[in-house]
Amino acid sequence: MHISSNFDSGNIIVKKLDSVADIQLAIADDGNADFKQWFHFRLSTQSGIEHTLHINNVNQCSYVEGWEGYSVVASYDREEWFRVPTHYDGEKLTISHTPEFDNIYYAYFTPYSLERHQDLTHQAQMSPLCQLIRLGQTVDGRDLDMLKIEDEQVNPPCTAWIIARQHPGESMAEWCAEGFISRLLDDTDAVARSLLKKWRFFVVPNMNPDGSIRGHLRSNSAGANLNREWLEPSRNFSPEVFLVREQMKKSGCNFFLDLHGDEAIPYTFVAGAEGIPSYDNKMATMEDSFKDALLKTSPDFQIIHGYPKSEAGKADLSMASNWVAEQFHCLAFTLEMPFKDHLFLEDNLYGWSAERSINLGAALLTAINTTF
Repeated sequence: MHISSNFDSGNIIVKKLDSVADIQLAIADDGNADFKQWFHFRLSTQSGIEHTLHINNVNQCSYVEGWEGYSVVASYDREEWFRVPTHYDGEKLTISHTPEFDNIYYAYFTPYSLERHQDLTHQAQMSPLCQLIRLGQTVDGRDLDMLKIEDEQVNPPCTAWIIARQHPGESMAEWCAEGFISRLLDDTDAVARSLLKKWRFFVVPNMNPDGSIRGHLRSNSAGANLNREWLEPSRNFSPEVFLVREQMKKSGCNFFLDLHGDEAIPYTFVAGAEGIPSYDNKMATMEDSFKDALLKTSPDFQIIHGYPKSEAGKADLSMASNWVAEQFHCLAFTLEMPFKDHLFLEDNLYGWSAERSINLGAALLTAINTTF
């Protein structure tokens, strides 16, 4: 029996591996930051025997409330990821599972690999509507990719920005971005064609490739929480935000979406910019219009559960959606998806999944087209 995590987005510490009935594990911290919650590892063992795996330090993780009602995802082929029996007792997370094959992967959520990211961006550039742009490099020297999608013959008057995965462990964000990009580049889709008559899109599918590779939850390799860097980003500490923000200043922005995942809340929802200094009735009306459009477009979206609204003038401007809304006085949202199941539309086998994230990304096009 063997457990490994020395691969793209791998994260686990093996404490004890003597018996299939008592495997003892722990989650490693983000490299230079005090965050932890993401895990992803491979178990090589004998199939047909029940295994009991204990992850012992989950009560010391960043979002302890995220373990309540949560089930681990597993895969034999790294394509289909399904939920397995999981129990949280307030101290440890216990996985009780009988593998059907000798090798199986377990993860916090369906991983989105660097290889798939490269496939997504390079296949996208094959469209005459799309240009793949290297903005610069991350702390670790990796490429930071952006897609510019527009119909140059139209010269659209409006500019939208979609970014994903500032927090690398929130892999559902890049699955959602994939759904958005794929539909937008479908030249047989009437909504996509209509949007591209009005909009130019800049999409950054993965803001944090270093943290993604390293198996981090929230930080880049320098320890920066990128979604707290937007007020004063640094070329050395948070170059990912610095590079995107500089490009955004050149292009302008009329609409912004920052795609995320929430550990604790088992619903999809958006957080607006009601706490920024320049928030006004026009912005409030536009926010309501977008939420209403997305409600009608996607049954996976809801507005009952979410974050409390910021008090007037007290928004944290180091966060992307708040900074963008204030800087450009435009509609800007943080879109959150669950790590758990979606309690309005439960799925005992898959829970919230990569596929549902993709579908939500595609639905965003209709909501934008309806709102504006």
